[in-house]
Amino acid sequence: MISDLQILLRLLLSAFLSGVIGYEREVHGREAGLRTTILVGVGSCLMMLTSMHLFDIYQGIAQVDPGRIAAQVVSGIGFLGAGTILQFRASVRGLTTAAGLWAVAGIGLAVGSGFYSAALLSTVVIFIVLFFFTKIVRKIRKDIYHTLKIEINGGIEQLCKIRKVLTDFQVEINDIEVKQLFEDKANFRLKLYLKSYGIKDNQRIVQALSSLSNVVFIGWLK
Repeated sequence: MISDLQILLRLLLSAFLSGVIGYEREVHGREAGLRTTILVGVGSCLMMLTSMHLFDIYQGIAQVDPGRIAAQVVSGIGFLGAGTILQFRASVRGLTTAAGLWAVAGIGLAVGSGFYSAALLSTVVIFIVLFFFTKIVRKIRKDIYHTLKIEINGGIEQLCKIRKVLTDFQVEINDIEVKQLFEDKANFRLKLYLKSYGIKDNQRIVQALSSLSNVVFIGWLK
């Protein structure tokens, strides 16, 4: 049986280690900050302690799997993580925070089971990834994908001018969908699937394309 002192120490350690991760999230203004991560860590630790307690009580009387509750914690944390993931315009935010909550649940389970070395080392690794890797990730040049809708009046040959403007902004056309509007063969709607390297000024791109003759409409789809 686990003593009351051990239970208290494990809960406090879980709160501290979870709080280390939560502090980093709180500083960066993320959805799940200090309080949320501590609650997740302490709650996971409590579930693990409860699972071990039930195993001690019913050992030899009934078949009890001490890992079953822990498995349900890992599954259940997905609902909490989903709540931190938000779609903002064309991007998705909160994935790192959701992954952090999932990892904090693991820390809580490790502490609850008495696996202190893994909990401590995991906390250090997770904190380093969240705190220091942010600067590294920002320096990595990423491919950014957009979809642009353009309506033109003047024939499909206008596409060459559009391509030149996009090339000047270092934007590459991956694919094109062409749809003829009405019965007039001179009116077309283009859907351009674009790839750029790094963040571009979409407003300037629209302004440059709008200056072309026979361009009727321009709009970003994502």
